Amino acid sequence: MISLTSVTWAEVLNATRVSVLGDFSSYTHSIIQIAALSKIQVPIWLAYVLIYSDWADFNIPTPFGPRVRNALKAEARSVRLAGLVGAGGLWYGFGKTIVDILAEEQANEISEVLTKTFRARLVEVIDQAQHFAALGPVGAGGASGDVAQLFREGLDSTERELFSLAQESAKRTKKWYEESDRSRR
Repeated sequence: MISLTSVTWAEVLNATRVSVLGDFSSYTHSIIQIAALSKIQVPIWLAYVLIYSDWADFNIPTPFGPRVRNALKAEARSVRLAGLVGAGGLWYGFGKTIVDILAEEQANEISEVLTKTFRARLVEVIDQAQHFAALGPVGAGGASGDVAQLFREGLDSTERELFSLAQESAKRTKKWYEESDRSRR
């Protein structure tokens, strides 16, 4: 999957003619006019080129905009990170890429959001992984189980990986404890 981001075409490049590939199967292309201050969606790798060539200004993507940041500050565990960046749910990875593009002040701000979010959610990820069996099928029908299930469904892929590792660790620890307990008898 190619991540897209929005850039605003620089004012100095008013009505620039850009050659755009069209339908790859027919090998056609067209020339379009891009007016100054037009917002366009481009692949993240192309955003680097446009921004550092001063052809475009970078727009903070919606998953890191003020609305999401305010929701994360209010309660990081309630935000479904997996749905913010599309298939694969690489919110932290996309955030790292955004931090690499931004100037130092903005980069520090986004980096702080990523770090605080990760720290706020990590305890819940590990707790649910270790106690997943105790939740019963779909949270045993309780309201708190539904909240736990919603949280797990909204995990970023990094958090999902940590969840799996913590769950496997808990299983192995239990197995080791049971085996060592038998040998002491």
